[in-house]
Amino acid sequence: MGDPVGNGKANGCHNTNGQRMEDLKIAIIGQSNFAAEVLELLLERDHLVVGVFTIADKGNREDVLATTARQHRIPVFKFPAWRRKGVPIPEVLEKYRSVGANLNVLPFCSQFIPMEVIDGASYGSICYHPSILPLHRGASAIAWTLIDGDERAGFTIFWADDGLDTGPILLQKQCPVYSDDTLDTLYKRFLYPEGVTAMGEAVDMIAAGTAPKIPQTEIGASYDPALFREENQYLNLNRRALDIFNFIRGLDSVPGALAIIETEDGAEVPVRLFGASLSARRSLANGKPIHFKGAPGEAYVTKEGIFINGTDDQLVKVKRLKRGNKMIQASQWFEQVDAKPIPLELTEKEQEVETTLRSIWKSILKVEIEGETDFFACGAGSMDVVRLVEEVKDTLEVPVSNETLFMAPAYGEFLQVIVTLLRRADGNREQGIDGDRSGPTFATTTFKHVLLKANKREIRVPTQLFINGHFVDAECGKTLPIVNPSTEQVLCEVAAASKNDVNAAIESADEAFRTVWCASVSARERGQLMYRLADLMEQHKEELATIEAIDSGAVYTLALKTHVGMSIDAWRYYAGWADKIEGTTIPVSPAKPNHVLTFTKREPIGVCALITPWNYPLMMLSWKMAACIAAGNTVVIKPAQVCPLTALKFAELTVRAGFPPGVINVVTGTGSLAGQALADHPLVRKLGFTGSTPIGKRIMTSCAESNIKKCSMELGGKSPLVIFADCDLEKAVRLGMSSVFFNKGENCIAAGRLFVEDRIHDEFVRKVIKGIRTMKIGDPLDRATAHGPQNHLAHLQKLQEYCGIGVKEGATLVYGGRRVPNMKGLFFEPTIFTDVEDHMYIAQEESFGPIMVISKFHASDFDALVARANNTEYGLASGVFTKDLQKAMRFAEKVEAGTVFVNTYNKTDVAAPFGGFKQSGFGKDLGKEALNEYLKTKCVTIEY
Repeated sequence: MGDPVGNGKANGCHNTNGQRMEDLKIAIIGQSNFAAEVLELLLERDHLVVGVFTIADKGNREDVLATTARQHRIPVFKFPAWRRKGVPIPEVLEKYRSVGANLNVLPFCSQFIPMEVIDGASYGSICYHPSILPLHRGASAIAWTLIDGDERAGFTIFWADDGLDTGPILLQKQCPVYSDDTLDTLYKRFLYPEGVTAMGEAVDMIAAGTAPKIPQTEIGASYDPALFREENQYLNLNRRALDIFNFIRGLDSVPGALAIIETEDGAEVPVRLFGASLSARRSLANGKPIHFKGAPGEAYVTKEGIFINGTDDQLVKVKRLKRGNKMIQASQWFEQVDAKPIPLELTEKEQEVETTLRSIWKSILKVEIEGETDFFACGAGSMDVVRLVEEVKDTLEVPVSNETLFMAPAYGEFLQVIVTLLRRADGNREQGIDGDRSGPTFATTTFKHVLLKANKREIRVPTQLFINGHFVDAECGKTLPIVNPSTEQVLCEVAAASKNDVNAAIESADEAFRTVWCASVSARERGQLMYRLADLMEQHKEELATIEAIDSGAVYTLALKTHVGMSIDAWRYYAGWADKIEGTTIPVSPAKPNHVLTFTKREPIGVCALITPWNYPLMMLSWKMAACIAAGNTVVIKPAQVCPLTALKFAELTVRAGFPPGVINVVTGTGSLAGQALADHPLVRKLGFTGSTPIGKRIMTSCAESNIKKCSMELGGKSPLVIFADCDLEKAVRLGMSSVFFNKGENCIAAGRLFVEDRIHDEFVRKVIKGIRTMKIGDPLDRATAHGPQNHLAHLQKLQEYCGIGVKEGATLVYGGRRVPNMKGLFFEPTIFTDVEDHMYIAQEESFGPIMVISKFHASDFDALVARANNTEYGLASGVFTKDLQKAMRFAEKVEAGTVFVNTYNKTDVAAPFGGFKQSGFGKDLGKEALNEYLKTKCVTIEY
């Protein structure tokens, strides 16, 4: 058991004046990190440690004190016991005496040390005790400090005698007990770090001959029952709420307050309670009753936890329960009780998994692994948890976390979790969910869906609401038809959310924000989830583009590149921002002689609602949501009523990516009901909207009247595009056509009005007509198609009315202006109007379709031209084509638009901010600026 004697330290100590202190030969008797740090501190202070005595190895795992001593070549002795039947073991005494110690230091010792050892050192023995002696003598002192509701905690270093913590006091230190303190917080904040330092101070005092021996008074003395005995761990529920709370937090670390739940069938289920707090709640209307044995009334299970009534009618909230060896969320008590574990009849493949998992556990714990082997009972620490989780993820490709182990610390339970995850992943593959194992799987793989057979693919798309990580039916099973604009045939029925459905989604997002999203997921982990989601979107981009083509009429090639491609870019771009959101320090004038530090924090807002349009279903979702999530918010999104399918497929991918339930929710349905419910809800603190200006005004009113929620608006546009005669005409024609006809004109920044210099007007029009005639109109899945169907019938009819007004007011219809004849589907001809005067309806109002509106101008009056371009209530985008840099820069300075394109158009990038002025709205999508829409700034000022 002993190592060869050796020590790299000097054989003596010196005081701060450089004078020689009396030599000490120290034996350290104890265990744990606490004792190891005391050893390190004594060596740093140049004390001589002649031997370390600690507990026997657990399997092949030795205590950290022994490991630390070996590193310093200090003799190590490991005894399972010092006494046998109350009598010192002779060979143990002999080994202790062999080191010749004259001072025993017991920083943390769980063994009974014989008085022959305590008195065997000429300078005696000093012990660390976690209480302010003589209060709370005994082994459970820290716990009783909390149980008794003491206002002060502390520790004592005393001279050991033959009593129970009754020896003379050497030194004491104290700290306040806060209302949210537990065993762990007291230990980490004060008892551990200050205790280690104090042990060093005590040894210094002994070496200097200044250590006092203050007899303990019996005034205020107490000896409390040992809480390692189970009979002392039972919680008395017939007490005030404060007393119940104190008892639970007093046992919060180990072993947990013990209580009995009496089930409806008469069974008695022992549980241990953790994570208690006094609650200000007074109403438990949504709670489900549960009865604890010995309690005067019912407790209630809610989504927040279990609420226990004290005799004073105050409430104690409990967050976690331990049933057997398994920790569960208290809020999930009934789900856990009703859950039926999957029988572990392992397949041949699963037996290989079990062999691998067992070897990982064994390599970490250094013990033989049985089903009941408890990871933490074997002495594992925080770094062991990290190692296990990472090895399991890397080796078995299973999405586990630290929480997985905390909830299933026994090997058999942990194995069951792993097998369950693997079986669900296999079930996902059988259900057409491809079996990605990069994140949690669905609680059920039987969600309702439509099977789209198109583009040489079979794509399974959910058709239910997505709330709290699950696909669920709308209230009363209400649905809406989804129409394929290419065929005008109903694709499927999708859930139509009610106000109650929207409320449930918002409450789910709020709960996720206040718990797991803010408390458990770091900014960097948030970014990693976003990268993982982007990777999954990349893997499924052909499916997503196909859905966009079928559901919204987008040309497949365009959908692949822009609708989906730019969506992926947005998630990756904002994933990089997630851990780079910073505040600033601000120089302010202090009130001398004091100093002042003022800094800002950038914090997430909370629950954000997003309402997106039908022209770019997935891209608009991604532009807004990626910035929202990167900033640390949770979200409820209502996609467009007429084309929600990519949003629902996206929801499925978020589960695979590992997003916790409630962080992302999708409610499909009508704007008047579901959208309005989002705008009205008081828990929603930010609303992002893209759509028409009239609807934007209504939403802003609701945001103001509900709770003055922050909002950002990307609304209508009538973007001017000015083409000077000195331009590259071929490029101007090509990009001018794109500015109008891109995405069949359903483009928020489409050039709503072209100003073409009179010298090139006619030639420009001829070239555009020629270009239109080469455009293939038809099936958006056909790779040769350049122009697909309009999104829905009401929009097609609006375009027909728009063209009728243009003709009636005197504009010249040069081309198109009608539905494509003899073709099934919502196809509208690319259209050109010329001779458009500024007062005309089509010069002022947005068509949001493939309609080119052209006006002439004379280049002699530049300011008049700019005034005409600005003569609209919209200010989203603009463009100019010219080789004259001065003209281009003057135009860019004077035009009232959020985006200015020079010799290009439609060239957006996820890093460039996007948003308009005037009645085109306010706030930005994309770029760093978009993060501001989903953050709040807090200013902190500290005087010192």
